[in-house]
Amino acid sequence: MPSNFIDTATIWLHAGKGGDGAVSFHREKFVAAGGPDGGDGGRGGDIVFVADDNLSTLMDFRYKRKYNAADGENGRGARQKGKDAEDLVIRVPRGTVLKEAESGLVVADLSGSDPVVVAKGGRGGWGNARFATPTRQIPRFAKPGLPGEDLHLRLELKVIADVGLIGFPNVGKSTLISVISAAKPKIANYHFTTLTPVLGVVRVAEEQSFVCADIPGLIEGAAEGVGLGHDFLRHVERCRLLLHVVDVSGCEGRDPKADFEQINHELANFSPELAQRPQIVLGNKCDVATPEQIEEFRRYIEAQGLTFLPISAATRQGIDNLPKLVYARLQELPPVKVFEPEYVRPDKSAAPKRPFTVEKTGEHEFTVDAPWLERILAGTNVEDYESLQYFQTQLGDSGILDELVRQDVQEDDTIKIGEYEFDYVF
Repeated sequence: MPSNFIDTATIWLHAGKGGDGAVSFHREKFVAAGGPDGGDGGRGGDIVFVADDNLSTLMDFRYKRKYNAADGENGRGARQKGKDAEDLVIRVPRGTVLKEAESGLVVADLSGSDPVVVAKGGRGGWGNARFATPTRQIPRFAKPGLPGEDLHLRLELKVIADVGLIGFPNVGKSTLISVISAAKPKIANYHFTTLTPVLGVVRVAEEQSFVCADIPGLIEGAAEGVGLGHDFLRHVERCRLLLHVVDVSGCEGRDPKADFEQINHELANFSPELAQRPQIVLGNKCDVATPEQIEEFRRYIEAQGLTFLPISAATRQGIDNLPKLVYARLQELPPVKVFEPEYVRPDKSAAPKRPFTVEKTGEHEFTVDAPWLERILAGTNVEDYESLQYFQTQLGDSGILDELVRQDVQEDDTIKIGEYEFDYVF
């Protein structure tokens, strides 16, 4: 496969963290006891994917694997909210399917023109002005911003075409697409001339056209990764109609019936749904085939309920009627396949809202593992009585204090929470 065509990639996304809330108090000449006026933090940046028709490969993602959106700005005094971070926009070729790397579930299909938010930025934290109450008039604490979403993605480019040309190497697919469209693939008399999918627009009449894709030749074992087939079978998945090109002349010593059956076998191994896709069978190279060869293969194909058309891409025999036949068949078929999202973001509400674990890690030492509590601590002024009261309320409401008592905590025992240490007092 040439290095300039990349149709798969794996990347890591890190949406922006929300800005921290501010701890601030109003200070103005001749104004006594102005009160708390710390503003909220700004929202972290989302990561947004957009389909771009000017791109045709995932080459850019071969060299850059990690994408980080900007963090939200911290809040400021005078109730000034921090600035929301700008979203990070990632452009991919139209037809790129995003999958969660570990599960393989579809996150989004970039076939349309609408931007898709794939990873959401964190919410900004509240400033201390939000915590002022009649009984807590001087709150000296604020909430830190929440982290953004992380996602490990696999990108797969599946070309968007109405019609796919399939068949063994060197059966004349590249010549055919060069004849019926403006596409100019490299053509030569050896196998695997085509190393990348080639798209061509076939014009039938005014405002009547369809997109045709020349898929690199398949060989036996393609669905298991033999030859080039495994890399490019994914590009047939969107095609509404398959043009199955067979060398009816057998000029290379091959049996056209065996070739036809083998290609369909590879399609079924890769995707049973793909094997059921409608087909028109094109008996190519009929200019060098005998009438008996053409007629025998016609009977074989029509016995299976398929349409057979003898052609010669090299001499244009039978080519003139092909676009109209294909276009008429497409009008009877459903639109190009779009992959529906399957991946469901973890439901944070289904798990305990404030999970924690308490472990006795020494004779007079307990360690509390609660990331949410560490975020509260980061915005707590431990030197301030009211701020500590708020923190102790969180300990009590979450059940952490009850769990410490259950594990027989004693006065003056050390309690570790992240980077912080406290002495337990009754």
